Amino acid sequence: MNAFLLQYLPIVIFLAIAAALGVAFIAASTLLAPSSSDPEKTSAYECGFNAFDDARMKFDVRFYLVSILFIIFDLEVAFLFPWAVALMKLPHPTAVFAFWSMMVFLGVLTVGFVYEWKKGALEWE
Repeated sequence: MNAFLLQYLPIVIFLAIAAALGVAFIAASTLLAPSSSDPEKTSAYECGFNAFDDARMKFDVRFYLVSILFIIFDLEVAFLFPWAVALMKLPHPTAVFAFWSMMVFLGVLTVGFVYEWKKGALEWE
């Protein structure tokens, strides 16, 4: 039984070191970091409204629309890289199906992009 438990000793040592380093880094940042609030930290940066204001205030939805559009087209690119790598390794009939299925996917995204463009969602007043 002792020989069996000794096999787990490196894992226990690793976890202990990781926990000690985590606690040390958190303690060091708490003790050494400046605690005074900078006005730049509380200013509006990407969301378009002040960070500490009434939660029921009106805000411009375009900020969220632009971020959603970025995520959609960023995911498109994220799907293209593994698809392009895997496409070269597929046999011919499967590669043709994979190619046209990706073209349908890109077509749907292009239709969505054109729709957003025509609706003026990408225009900034």
